[in-house]
Amino acid sequence: MTFVTINYITCQPEFAERFEYLFSTRAGEIDKMEGFKYMEVLRPASEGKPYLIVSHWEAEEHFKAWTKSEAFLKGHRRGFEDIQKAKEEGRTPPMTSDFQTYTVIAT
Repeated sequence: MTFVTINYITCQPEFAERFEYLFSTRAGEIDKMEGFKYMEVLRPASEGKPYLIVSHWEAEEHFKAWTKSEAFLKGHRRGFEDIQKAKEEGRTPPMTSDFQTYTVIAT
């Protein structure tokens, strides 16, 4: 069975363009990970709704290895830097993240 993660990213309106740029110029580190199948980045149809980052894996342990890897940090570095800068300046973070995990039972 395929293991799927969905990361719900809520962006401040003024950060949405930057967020999309970060994905269009991503490092591609996830693509090199064992067990990774593919990823989809979904733009919300309505303003104020979260982006969905859907990644498909052969198994949960492959996803967990990704989140603990140096490649994960490298792949997310620029977004983390934007959040850190906002915190240092006392501003609201430009984006927040929440993710859920799933197992595909039918297609």
